[in-house]
Amino acid sequence: MSVPIAIVIAGGLIAGALYYSNTKAPSQVVNNNVPPTNNNLEMKPVSSDDHILGNPNADIIIVEYSDPECPFCKTFHTTLQRVMTEYGKDGKVAWVYRHFPIDQLHSKARKEAEATECANELGGDGKFWEYINLLYQTTNSNNSLDPAELPKIAKTVGLNVDAFNTCLSSGKYAEKVEANYQDAVKAGGRGTPNSIILSKDGTKTPIEGAMPYESLKGIIDALLK
Repeated sequence: MSVPIAIVIAGGLIAGALYYSNTKAPSQVVNNNVPPTNNNLEMKPVSSDDHILGNPNADIIIVEYSDPECPFCKTFHTTLQRVMTEYGKDGKVAWVYRHFPIDQLHSKARKEAEATECANELGGDGKFWEYINLLYQTTNSNNSLDPAELPKIAKTVGLNVDAFNTCLSSGKYAEKVEANYQDAVKAGGRGTPNSIILSKDGTKTPIEGAMPYESLKGIIDALLK
């Protein structure tokens, strides 16, 4: 009897991993139409506790829930950097990064998320963004990053490596990463990247997957009108 039971359990685990997968096709937008809003989404309000790139009072705030070992997150990270280059300089768009490590697929992602928080502790939000940018550049995704690279990245961005290692080994930011994870689930996240566009009028526009730049640009332009 143990063999059939084991098969059922394994099947359940696989199903769960697929449910929280990062393999879904990115959202597409046709003729620059804005996807349906969902103002009933439950999510933590943006605050000073968040990692915000750009103007906190921007007309549009993109809240991204992301996993550093997700290949689609790696692609979408570059897309959002391009968005900030075009719209961030004028204060029209801001980017909020929140952690959404998918443990079933990427067992290393949670510790990597904690590493970015240690970077923030040691160097402020500027170092957080430097660290996470380089982290995405360094990893080949899908749980491939050697943990030994984490302090190397810290050194590259100018952090005290000993202090970084002490912070990371302490696990002091595990609770914050988990809180971000739970917030992502409450906000409807079922895969990564999962993003929500917040407009000045309070509307929430969910974006699933690694949406191409031109599609995302079309949504932003429409919302800014």
